[in-house]
Amino acid sequence: MSDQPAPVPNLPRRAPRIRAEIGEAFTDGADHYDAVRPAYPAGAVDFLLGSGADVLDVGAGTGILTAQLLERGASVTALDPSADMLRALAAKLPGVRCVEAPAEATGLEEAAFDVVVCAQAWHWVDPERATAEAVRVLRPGGALALVWNQLDVTVPWVHRLARIMHAGDVHRPEFEPEKGPGLGPWRAHHERWREPVTPEFLGELAKSRAYYLRATEATRATVRANLDWYLYEHLGHAPGERIELPYYTHAWRADRG
Repeated sequence: MSDQPAPVPNLPRRAPRIRAEIGEAFTDGADHYDAVRPAYPAGAVDFLLGSGADVLDVGAGTGILTAQLLERGASVTALDPSADMLRALAAKLPGVRCVEAPAEATGLEEAAFDVVVCAQAWHWVDPERATAEAVRVLRPGGALALVWNQLDVTVPWVHRLARIMHAGDVHRPEFEPEKGPGLGPWRAHHERWREPVTPEFLGELAKSRAYYLRATEATRATVRANLDWYLYEHLGHAPGERIELPYYTHAWRADRG
């Protein structure tokens, strides 16, 4: 039997009950989110894009994945329900077509895209309705592609960090995203990687989590205090010290039937 700690509970299993409440946490604070959330490893981005040229980036946020798709020559339409997120995206990536709408009702033309991607956001949508909309806007032979960066909680110190930060977007190894009809089976891509950070950066990363954004100031103070104790006293890190933060990236593609 493995002695690795079990990952924190899957957020997607809880999301249908709390989606609207927590999703509202991301309606502002886009600049901070953009500063602390990581980009996606190259292998995962290549897997998501495939040979697609026209891409709809659902839940594009501040354009973290959008920028990586543009670097590969894709034509990208960025869709997000948050005007603040799209404002940050447009400032960073001028010229990108931005559409303020939810994944379930994009208002976009039929059969217009080769790939519909969704990074770090599928757990906030209704998977049946969002799949139906993806199938509608995809061309024949197109694909729905999803990706999550998550803290690699198979590393014991990261597992405890995730709990202190209330990092909910962590999936068990057997996890597969929910989807509706009209798509073939999932094909998966997984990889581990590390990002160099500092203890101060981890404090800012915690502030970008939905749990923190929707919490009372008293709860936020508790999170900050627990994180400071864990990083500086328990783990013994010094301010400004370089830390290699392990990540685990899950990606999936399903072809339009």
